[in-house]
Amino acid sequence: MIYTLHRLQKLPVSIHEAWDFIGNPKNLATITPKSMGFKTLSGDDRKMFAGQVIVYTITPLFGIKMQWVTEITHVANNHFFVDEQRFGPYAFWHHKHFLKEIPGGVEMEDIVHYKLPFGFLGRLVHPFLVKSKLEDIFAFRQQKLTELFGEFKEPAQ
Repeated sequence: MIYTLHRLQKLPVSIHEAWDFIGNPKNLATITPKSMGFKTLSGDDRKMFAGQVIVYTITPLFGIKMQWVTEITHVANNHFFVDEQRFGPYAFWHHKHFLKEIPGGVEMEDIVHYKLPFGFLGRLVHPFLVKSKLEDIFAFRQQKLTELFGEFKEPAQ
C-alpha cells in the first residue's frame, strides 16, 4: 500500500529566502527533531541539484541507527525539488517540495508518497508507529520554520 502525507505552510519570507533555506541540504538537520539522531555523512557540500546523492544516518525507531540515502531527482530553482530514497527504512519514498509566492510571503507544500517494508506487518504498524512519527517530524519542522522565519499573517484586504 502507498501512503500519502500532505502538508502546507505559509511563511512571511520571499520565495528566494525560502529557497535559499530549503535548497541547502545542510539545513535539513535544523528542521529535524533531535530525537531522530539525524546526521549528514556526505552530499551536503553544495546547493541542491538534480542527481545529488545525500547520505545520512538516522535513528527513527527504538534507538536503531540506520543509513538513509536519497537522490535529488528534479530541481527547478525557487519552485520545487524532489527527493527519492535509494536506500533506507522505506520500501518506497518520493518527496515533492513546492514553493509558491503568495501575498505576504510564500506557501511551502510537501507531498510525500511512501510504502513500508514487511508487507502485512508494515501495514499493521503504520497507523501508530510510522504515520504518527512522520506527523511529529513534520509538526516539528513547521514549528521550527515558524521560529526561524516568523508567523505568517494574512495580508489585509
